[in-house]
Amino acid sequence: MHTKFQHVLTKIQSLWRQGWIEIPEVMASSGLALIGITLSIGSYLYQDPKGWNLRYLNKELILRPDDPRVSRIKKTGVN
Repeated sequence: MHTKFQHVLTKIQSLWRQGWIEIPEVMASSGLALIGITLSIGSYLYQDPKGWNLRYLNKELILRPDDPRVSRIKKTGVN
């Protein structure tokens, strides 16, 4: 006895197989596109939005100790 969920799952599986038989290029490139979008979003969210938490900045910057941006800098090095 099939439930409604199993019936829908069977339909999705048959559409998936039919898609791979009829248009394999589109199915493969859709999967690669999803992987690319996922990696792009992940790398975008990995960085700090203000850019002050980077290990190496692109330009030199001198900050005074009382500047509020000092608290956002990573503490690295031997000191």
